[in-house]
Amino acid sequence: MAYIASFFAGAFLCNCLPHLTAGLQGTPFPTPFAKPRGVGNSSPLVNFLWGGFNLAVGLALGKIAGVELGANGTCIAAAAGALVLGTYLSLHFGKVRSAAD
Repeated sequence: MAYIASFFAGAFLCNCLPHLTAGLQGTPFPTPFAKPRGVGNSSPLVNFLWGGFNLAVGLALGKIAGVELGANGTCIAAAAGALVLGTYLSLHFGKVRSAAD
């Protein structure tokens, strides 16, 4: 169970980065609350709040799972979660951005 929590901790931590960045830069960016969902843009404030939520959930899951940096199973599971979600999102938003151009 710790590996599953670690995997999702990595996914949430990965997902917090673009939303916090967009919010702090004042840049609109897609969120699950946009219309259409995941394609349309949300305001910088919504992005910042969504990024903060993702950060809090990722940190809480990491604490519950006992994730520690280093060559251990929970850290590897967290990295795998970040890689899987990051790969999916980069492909998804690459298509969304190229369709908008």
